[in-house]
Amino acid sequence: MSVSRTVQSDLLLVLVTLLAAAGWMFSKEALVGLTPLLFIGVRFFSAGLILGLVGGRSLKALSIGDWHRALLTGLAMATAMSFWIMGLSLATNLGIGAFIASLGVVLTPLMARLLFGVRTAPTTWVAVGTALVGLALLRLEGGFSLSASDGFFLAAAVAFSVHFNLNSRFAARIPALPLTAIQLGVTGLASLTLFSFLEPAPVWPGWSILGWLTASILLGTCLRFFFQVKAQGMAQVSHAAVIMTLEPVWTALLGSLWFAERMSPLQLLGCCIIFGALLISRWRLLFRRPIDGQR
Repeated sequence: MSVSRTVQSDLLLVLVTLLAAAGWMFSKEALVGLTPLLFIGVRFFSAGLILGLVGGRSLKALSIGDWHRALLTGLAMATAMSFWIMGLSLATNLGIGAFIASLGVVLTPLMARLLFGVRTAPTTWVAVGTALVGLALLRLEGGFSLSASDGFFLAAAVAFSVHFNLNSRFAARIPALPLTAIQLGVTGLASLTLFSFLEPAPVWPGWSILGWLTASILLGTCLRFFFQVKAQGMAQVSHAAVIMTLEPVWTALLGSLWFAERMSPLQLLGCCIIFGALLISRWRLLFRRPIDGQR
C-alpha cells in the first residue's frame, strides 16, 4: 500500500523538527572548540555554498530585485542567528533556550503589523499574553530574572519574527532553493565579518569538533532546509503549522538525554504554557479549510 502524500509530508516535517533539534546539540558540542560567530559563519556559509552549487541555474535566473529581496531576508536571518548562537554559547539549559527562541512564532503577527500594517487577529494577543506567563514561569524560581542567554534568545526571537515575515512575503516570488542558498550564504558572511572584529584568532579545534561542525552543516542545515522546502511544498498548511512547533519539545527532550539537563516542575509548566501559546498563534491555520483546491 502506498503512503499518501499527506502522510509523507507530515513525516518529513517531523524529521525536519528532529534535525533542527539535533542542530542545537551539534552546535553546543562544536562550541566547545570554536568561538560562536566563527562557528555560525563557517556553518552557514558552507551550507549556502553547497545549496548554491546545487541550485546554480536558479540563482542565475533571479532578477536584480529578487537578489535585493533575498539579501535583505538574509540579513534578517544573520541577525537572528548571531543572537541565537550567542545565547546558545551561554545557555545552561537548551530546552529553556529553545522555548524562549520559539517565541519568534508568537511575535511574527505583531511584527507583520509593525512592518506591513497587517491586521492583528485577537488570538495573537491571547498567544502573546500566554507566552509571557510561560516565560515568567521559566525564570520565577528564586526571584524573576533573565540570564544573559535568555536575553540573547529573546533578541533572536524578535529577529526571527522579522525574518519570518520577510521570508513569507518574498518566498511567493522567489524559488525556495536560491532564496535559501542566498540567506544561508549571507548569514555565513555576516557572521564571519563580525567574527573578524569581535573574536580572537582561531586555533585548530581538533577532529572531534570538526565532526560536530560537519554534522551541523550537512544534517542540521543543508538536509534540514532541503527537507523543509520539500515538505512544505507537499504539506497542508494546518499540518505544517502544528508540526513545526515541535522543535523546542524535541530540543528539550534531546537536551535531557544528551546533556542530562533537568527542569523544575515550574519550568516544565512554563514550557507547556509557551507551547500552548505557539498553538494559539497558529489557531487560524489549524482550522482554516482549503480554498479552491489549495492546501
